[in-house]
Amino acid sequence: MTGKVYLVGAGPGDPELLTLKAARVLKDADVVLHDELVGKEILQLAPHAQIRNVGKRCGKKNISQEEINFLMVNLAASGLQVVRLKGGDPLIFGRIGEEIAALRKANIEFEIVPGITAALGAASTAQIPLTHRQSSHALVFLAGHTASGADPTNWRALVSLHATVVIYMPGHDYSSIARKLRSAGLPDETPCAVVSRATTSEEQVFSTNIENLGNAPRLPAPTLLVIGEVLRHAGHRFSLEEVGWPSSTPAFALQTESELSPSSSVGAAAFVAPASCRLSQGHPALAVASGTPSRQHAERRRHPMSAQHGRGHEEQTV
Repeated sequence: MTGKVYLVGAGPGDPELLTLKAARVLKDADVVLHDELVGKEILQLAPHAQIRNVGKRCGKKNISQEEINFLMVNLAASGLQVVRLKGGDPLIFGRIGEEIAALRKANIEFEIVPGITAALGAASTAQIPLTHRQSSHALVFLAGHTASGADPTNWRALVSLHATVVIYMPGHDYSSIARKLRSAGLPDETPCAVVSRATTSEEQVFSTNIENLGNAPRLPAPTLLVIGEVLRHAGHRFSLEEVGWPSSTPAFALQTESELSPSSSVGAAAFVAPASCRLSQGHPALAVASGTPSRQHAERRRHPMSAQHGRGHEEQTV
């Protein structure tokens, strides 16, 4: 009897953003082969499954892609229900093409269960409209790393689209990205934002512009870089005076970068927003054993950056 492989999107981080179908498939799974970035809360939804981390992080691999393909094929061939669990959506920068090819070659039945990709999760919590009738009629996803290491992007053509651009796994060489965008004709004042650990309780948003992008800090992985005029429409459901910043502060700027890294020399246009200012008080990330959500909100406001947040990590490679 041959089993089946489910290629499942785990979403951007918040367990509540997992689809109902993904939760059902996990509950019935015999084996879960998961990426590094899948959180333990989601893995707990597979109580009877064998759990194996097959992810890649900081340039290190627990297992090669060929070995992952071999595992999926052989486990399913032995009659097991296998979940290949990927962060975000499996169809976007998830190497799913290679895995589909291996399963087809072995005549293994498979099904794709989509998930919310990181760009959508990051935009939702930071309240960034990825498209806007007055600012952007197109949306482009780019990978910051490629298998060959070369950059195939036609930056001038990209800039000419006047699109919102989201770069997955941008790395930390923001100066290089800024140079390419400026050389392609993007104005220095174009807003951009680095989003770290989107939709989790550790999410951070560093907002700046192309001119100052090169001074962006090394926020914890995974990160996204959002570029475009739509950032001017980002909103927050509280007043800036409420959290101690002047009303003259730009709409997408919440906390001065100097609180993040005293050694940096970013201009006044660069800010970082703690996740506690954007998550609703009913969000499970704010519900811990001690303290009410409102009390935690106030405490995080006083101490928005922990030592853990200050540590830099390399992105997961494509």
